[in-house]
Amino acid sequence: MSHVRLTVRDIATSRAFYDGVFGWDVAFELPDDADEATREKLWFLFGGVIYSIPGGLLGLRPVAPGDDAFSEDRVGLDHLSFTVPDRGELDAATELLDSLGVAHGGVKDAGGMHILEFRDPDGIALELSAPSA
Repeated sequence: MSHVRLTVRDIATSRAFYDGVFGWDVAFELPDDADEATREKLWFLFGGVIYSIPGGLLGLRPVAPGDDAFSEDRVGLDHLSFTVPDRGELDAATELLDSLGVAHGGVKDAGGMHILEFRDPDGIALELSAPSA
C-alpha cells in the first residue's frame, strides 16, 4: 500500500484526534504563510494534511459536509487497522484512549490476533491489532 486518504468534516477536530492518538510525523501540510508557488505545488492537500505512517502515508481531506457520517455498512471503507508489535501495546493504547476520552471496545481476542476498536471524530472505524502470543 502506498497511501490512504480519509474524507473528514473538520480538519482541526480530526488533526487533534489523529495527533493525540497516533502522534505521526506530518509529511505534507500547507504552511499558513504559503506563497502562490507553494500552494500550486501542494494542490493535492485540499486543505488537509498527510501524515507519514509506518509503511506509507495517511491523509485527511476536509471536504465532507458537516452533517455527513461514516458508515461501514455502505460501499467503501469498512475499517482501517494498524498493526502494533504486541498485546502490551494494545493495553498502552487503551490507557491512552481512556486519557483522551475516546470510547473503545476494549482489547478483544479475534482468533490469532488481539484487536482494539475505536472511532475517529467522524465515526470512521479504526482498529489496532497485535498478533496473539
